[in-house]
Amino acid sequence: MRIRIVGAGAMGRGIAQWAAAAGHTVELCDVRTEAVTAAVDFVRSMLERAVQKGRTSSGEAAAALERLVPLDDPWAPGPEVELVIEAVREDLDTKAEVFGKLEEALPDSTVFATNTSSLSVTRIASSLRDPARLAGLHFFNPVPLMKIVEVVPGAATRPEIPPALAALVEGCGHRAVTVADTPGFLVNHAGRGLVTEALALLEESVAGPADIDRIARDVLGLRMGPFELTDLTGLDVTAAVIDSIWQGFRHEDRLRPSYLTPNRVTAGLHGRKTGQGWFTYGPEAPDAAPEPPVTGDSGRPVFVAGAEGEELRDALTAAGAAVESGPEPSERAVVLVPVWGTTVAAAVSSLGLPAARTFGVDPLPPAGRRRVLAVTPAADPAAARDARAVLARAPEGEEPRTVSVVRDTAGSVAQRLLASVVAVATSIAERSLATPADIDLAVTTGLGYPVGPLAWGDRIGAGRLLDLQRALHATTGDPRYRPTRWLTERAQLGLSLTDPGTTPADCTGLTGDR
Repeated sequence: MRIRIVGAGAMGRGIAQWAAAAGHTVELCDVRTEAVTAAVDFVRSMLERAVQKGRTSSGEAAAALERLVPLDDPWAPGPEVELVIEAVREDLDTKAEVFGKLEEALPDSTVFATNTSSLSVTRIASSLRDPARLAGLHFFNPVPLMKIVEVVPGAATRPEIPPALAALVEGCGHRAVTVADTPGFLVNHAGRGLVTEALALLEESVAGPADIDRIARDVLGLRMGPFELTDLTGLDVTAAVIDSIWQGFRHEDRLRPSYLTPNRVTAGLHGRKTGQGWFTYGPEAPDAAPEPPVTGDSGRPVFVAGAEGEELRDALTAAGAAVESGPEPSERAVVLVPVWGTTVAAAVSSLGLPAARTFGVDPLPPAGRRRVLAVTPAADPAAARDARAVLARAPEGEEPRTVSVVRDTAGSVAQRLLASVVAVATSIAERSLATPADIDLAVTTGLGYPVGPLAWGDRIGAGRLLDLQRALHATTGDPRYRPTRWLTERAQLGLSLTDPGTTPADCTGLTGDR
């Protein structure tokens, strides 16, 4: 296939390298000829590096470079061009102008694709004489390494174009997911669950950025915590995406932005690129603050309360803790209550527990060796230190566990992050913005989560997740936690969250619009 790529910046040159390496002839052009020269040099250096690392042969690299054709004029006639991929700056008028000129220069049969990450594909296409020829083809940076591409049909896109683009992507070694033309498409939309909930936890002073990141990594198994991630991508970029998606979905509560971000963006606290974000970067940056040492009495008696307590009781017994077995705690015992979607304060009230000595524990099985202890405003600090020491105990021969201390909140940190990630994904599924399989594929490949959010929900169990979301909703009264129909129905029917289910069209033999 002969492909013309318009825009020779970071995305354009990455797409050019990817397509040329896969065997396609690639015309690379830009209104700035020096940008084309620099892009070709960059692709050459990347291919040479790939040869050095043994990822490709010198012959294959040379052949890919031969297939890369620099053009001086983006609007030059191209009777053999079958596909155009636009990768110019993220501005609607600029993109419309580019496609308008290409429509004059190229055959009617040429398919147009925009690499927009945030603009409506349908709006871009509406400026064309034939809007049916255009679709979205959203790559991620760096293109050769980020092996996921979103195929986005506009409202008028010809039905044969999206599957043809998906086949091209798959044929070039990447994975393709087809997603509706809605704000954030799929990957950026699905990623809002983690970041918006982390900001909500910070708003409520449940924990600081470093502790929330540690819990996200060590309990949920994420590669990066949400605050590390926003510092990497840039808070200015992240905040703009959050606001755009929230506004595009008509102020959906589940996607609600935080009041914390506007002032930080204005102050230039964007993250790594400015040297200061949630954390400090650069050669003069201080080392990350160590976690507080465990100083309490690990031999203090402990009483485990609540319906969720059996597993914790067994684990502490195996670790040699002095676990009490009576019907109520002794006068000296610290009390640990595993909470699921509710607060420690509620458990103190409903179970008649001593407020100063009662603490919450997250029952989510940790990916690492971290546990989370929740303290209420009534907690005795000395008792909290002892509870932390008890919770840090491990069986003989094992390293002690690490224990984070957070403020009491409905569901604790990891539960709320996980509930939000799954809730946003199920909301995408129930709106039919993407298939369940594509949702999980896009999130694991594009965001690097250890498992797709729908499959993650299945690991916890749809019924147990429904209990969590109902408890969060009832405890907080915040509509952002209301369970989705997708989760509720599948929990009630015993279906997997990844199961697309039966539709009316399946029962009538009809296909087409929902």
